[in-house]
Amino acid sequence: MQPVPLRLMPGTDLRAAIGGALAAHGATAAFVLQGIGSLSVAQLRYAGKPACAELRGDLEILTLAGSVSRDGVHLHMSVSDAQGHVHGGHVGPGCIVRTTAELLMALLPGHAFAREHDPATGYPELTIRPA
Repeated sequence: MQPVPLRLMPGTDLRAAIGGALAAHGATAAFVLQGIGSLSVAQLRYAGKPACAELRGDLEILTLAGSVSRDGVHLHMSVSDAQGHVHGGHVGPGCIVRTTAELLMALLPGHAFAREHDPATGYPELTIRPA
């Protein structure tokens, strides 16, 4: 496992930057172990819902974790708003960093992750192979 600490700057799309970091390191498998920071926009897909809910305002990232492959980023995140209400779900495109996002990604050099349709769930699920 190769640790890769990242700091994302204001205005950065969180999900796109994480996928880009995997590509920049020439890796095919990684996990985001944890992340903190702030967002001005969060796109969260709640369990069982087909589309993301958009949250706007001063949002704090409380938790961020998930798997990263060349063909998909599967992240879960919880954020709190300025009133302390917590929201959590799948991270969609368009989560925009407000002041900073600090995260730790772990590259897994001996593995190749992919997202493939799983007939049992009906979703593209993680497949793990040797690199």
